[in-house]
Amino acid sequence: MKRALIAIALTSFVALPAFAQDAGQIASVKQGADCEGCNLFQADFSMDDLSGRNLSGSRLRQANLEISTLDKANLTNANLSVANLFGVRMSGTNLTGANLKDATLVGGWFGGANFTDAQMEGAVLSGSYLVTAKGLTQAQLATTYCDTSTELPKGLNANMCRSN
Repeated sequence: MKRALIAIALTSFVALPAFAQDAGQIASVKQGADCEGCNLFQADFSMDDLSGRNLSGSRLRQANLEISTLDKANLTNANLSVANLFGVRMSGTNLTGANLKDATLVGGWFGGANFTDAQMEGAVLSGSYLVTAKGLTQAQLATTYCDTSTELPKGLNANMCRSN
């Protein structure tokens, strides 16, 4: 009986779905499609223009968005944890409820981007432009890394960020 239960448990574990990226979904985004709730895990969108795309609820964990443009994109509730957003441009982008934990946002442009309820623990904001960002709070910043070159909205203080 004990062996049968172990065999069933192992079979159930092996049968779990894989969470690898979906190459078809990545290709459709590169071709200009919206992709709400897609699995874009570790996708390479470096230097791509994804402006205006609806990627809400998508899994972009560990994705490479280095020097990409996502102006006015919808990333509501997207998982961008551990993503490379170095030099990204997200003017007017909706990041409401997005997971940006441990993401690299160094040198990014976030003019008018909405960070309401975004999870930002461990995110690196050094050198980023956030002066006109919306929904950004001192509590969020206290869990991020920034420096004197990080440009924040009036009333928020980079000295409250973690030290690099």
